[in-house]
This record gives sequence, C-alpha cells and structure tokens, in this order.
Amino acid sequence: MTEQMTSETGGSREDRWAPGEHILWRYRDNASESFHICRPVTVVQDTPELLAVWMAPGTRCVKPVLADGTSVHQEPLATRYTKPRTTTTSRWFGTGVLKLARPGDPWSVWLFWERGWRFKNWYVNLEEPRARWEHGVDSRDHFLDIAVAPDRHWQWLDEDEFAEARRVGLLDEEQAGRVRAAGLAAVREVESWATPFADGWENWRPDPRWGVPELPDDWDRTPAHMTT
Repeated sequence: MTEQMTSETGGSREDRWAPGEHILWRYRDNASESFHICRPVTVVQDTPELLAVWMAPGTRCVKPVLADGTSVHQEPLATRYTKPRTTTTSRWFGTGVLKLARPGDPWSVWLFWERGWRFKNWYVNLEEPRARWEHGVDSRDHFLDIAVAPDRHWQWLDEDEFAEARRVGLLDEEQAGRVRAAGLAAVREVESWATPFADGWENWRPDPRWGVPELPDDWDRTPAHMTT
C-alpha cells in the first residue's frame, strides 16, 4: 500500500492489513490538525465490512496533557479545553481493549474486560469516520460517548464535556447536531442489537503469540499524499 490517506470504503483486497500486523490508531486535536492521541494496535480483522484491532495491556501510547503536565481530566471542566496543551506518553494500564469500526460509521465500538476476561462493557466512541493510510487510521473524537452494559442497558457518557466543547467553540451547532444524530443512530443499533454487538466479540481472545506493538518515533507523521 502506498503511503496515502483514503476513505475507509476505498482500496482493494491488497490494501487490507493481515491479522497480526501492527498499525496506529490516531486522533487529531479538535482545535488543530495536530495529532494528540496515538495508540499502537494489532490487527485482528480487516475486511470491507469491519476493522477490528487489539490494544494490548502495557502498550505505550500518546495522550494529551496540559502544558504543565497536569492530567486533562484533573482540570476543571470550565478551563479544560482552553488551557494550553501538549502530549506525553504512558503505558495503557489494566486489561486491553478491542476496537471495532465499520467503514463510514461516525463511531467505533470498544470492548472492555475485567481481569480474568470477565466482560465489562461495550463503549461507543463517537468520532469522525476513520481515514486509512499505510500505517493506520486517523480520526477526530467528538466528545460524546455511550456505555452499553452486558444486560444491554445503555447510557450517555460525557454529556458535560460535549456541552463544554460546544460552549468554547470546538464544535459549532451544525457539527453538534451531526454528532447527536450519530449518537442516536448508534443507540438504534444497540436497541436492535445489531452488529457488532450481536456478533459474540465479547468471547474473542487475542492470539497469545502476539507481542505488544512499539510506538514509533515518528508516530505523528502526516502521510505524504492525502486523498479522500
């Protein structure tokens, strides 16, 4: 695959990643074009219908922090999105995360487990449809999320952050409306128990031969040729 960015629906069979390959799952800052989240992951499945990746425990990731090193979530909500930020690296703690994304969906579905592989919950992360490039996928987080319990009960998450992002101008009203509509569409998928919720992914386990992907030094590089 040449190093270029394409829509998720584009590409041929040869463009698909093989199970066990390592790629990057990245998010751009909502206030700029720079990347502020990068997670090396292992490909579980890559088909025209679904990209599934595994983020292993102990993975070294990039995350945003305030310029003075304070954790973003320790900052009061009123100033959380207005204070200067930078990035740092840290290890993913606890159990790993399985991420599932269908091409074109403005969300991805994450699965979490407790220790001992006791299934904890699904998590619907509302985000831009991911753009593919040679070494991974890029998106932008949309603040609002949905938690889905094993008994299929669901609830909105981070509505306060979504409202604050709108207040400080990180989302305009048109964008916010699209995000809320995407969330309602995801809720309909949950309530009808459609794919991927009905597909048994909670029983999936990683290949024990897989290692933990490394975070490359140039994790924030921009593909040389970007197309839509």
